[in-house]
Amino acid sequence: MKNARLTIILLSAGAILLIPLIAMQFNSEVDWSSFDFLIMGILLLGSGLAIEFALRKFSTIRSRIIACGMILAALFLIWAELSVGIIGTSFAGS
Repeated sequence: MKNARLTIILLSAGAILLIPLIAMQFNSEVDWSSFDFLIMGILLLGSGLAIEFALRKFSTIRSRIIACGMILAALFLIWAELSVGIIGTSFAGS
């Protein structure tokens, strides 16, 4: 089961990255560079592996839900900051 989850994480990250790649073929408003794909791939794989680690490390359902929720909240916060700059840090997108 543990190896199956890792395979699902890798396939899910690849499938999510296919969405902007396909959108770039049909729409000029989606303009990702290879650096954008690299950063988003790192974010998706990092959060997926962090969730996998949390599922292996914590034994109770409550602690797993809290850990996974915190990981997903961090992912969404970083993603929003990189895309539109909601916090206003120096690495915010334009």
